[in-house]
Order: sequence, then structure tokens, then C-alpha cells
Amino acid sequence: MKWNELFNEHLTPSSKDIKDYIGAAEASWNNLTEYIENTYEAKPKIEYSRCSLQPGWNVKYKKNGKSLCTLYPMEDYFIALVVIGPKEQDEAEAAMEAGVFSTYVEELYKKTSGSAMGSWLMIEVKDGSILNDIKILINMRVKAKNVN
Repeated sequence: MKWNELFNEHLTPSSKDIKDYIGAAEASWNNLTEYIENTYEAKPKIEYSRCSLQPGWNVKYKKNGKSLCTLYPMEDYFIALVVIGPKEQDEAEAAMEAGVFSTYVEELYKKTSGSAMGSWLMIEVKDGSILNDIKILINMRVKAKNVN
């Protein structure tokens, strides 16, 4: 059953509900959320979205009013949305050229159409192999004082 069918806008999921739904991706979820919370001192905010591309409850992280990422629970995995804004674009492209990112993230970046607001990367996290990529992208958005 789809996430937005299990938890409609009137039924807020708990952390346990989210972790149960993402299943085997729980370790990656925990790794990423702990990193964000510890590194940026950002608190998770569970919100409901009516967006037609990804409707349902999601978990947003912001620092000083700037979006770090939004996490979307999926059955047995999750999606991390990281926006590469115009200010981060040159740094992201230089890192791509230097081979910093996985092939998956490079290809996703190349095929994601940009806009005046940047490139919205919907990164599927099915295992821990791309967590470092996500952390680097988040750090491009908001520089961390102590990156782990």
C-alpha cells in the first residue's frame, strides 16, 4: 500500500511508522538523520504534502531557514530530496568532474532539469552506498562547522 494511502493528511505517522515502512533502509535512514541532527543541530519536521509528484507525509530538515533536505518514506527505501541551488551549482559540477560522487548521483544530476531555483535531486536510498553523496550535497547547501 502506498505511503499516502496508509497515512492520509489527518493521520500523522510516528517515527516508528516511518521506520517500519522503509524496512531494510532503516539503518541508512538512521545514519542520515543522526548525521543531520548532530552536524547541523537541525530538528526533523514532519509535514504533509499534497504535491502530485510525491504526496504524503515527509520529514524536512532546515538550518537557519535554508532547506537541508526532505526525506520521503517509500516501501523498503526512502528518497532524499536535496536542492542544488544556483549558488551551489558550480561547486556541485566541479565535484562531479572530480569524481567525488557515485555514478548514480552524477547521472541523476545530469538528467534532472534545472530551473531558476536550481536542480531538485530526488535521490533513492536503497542502501548506504550513496549516503556520503547526500552528506556532501547537503554540506554544499549549508556549510557545517564540524563535518563528521
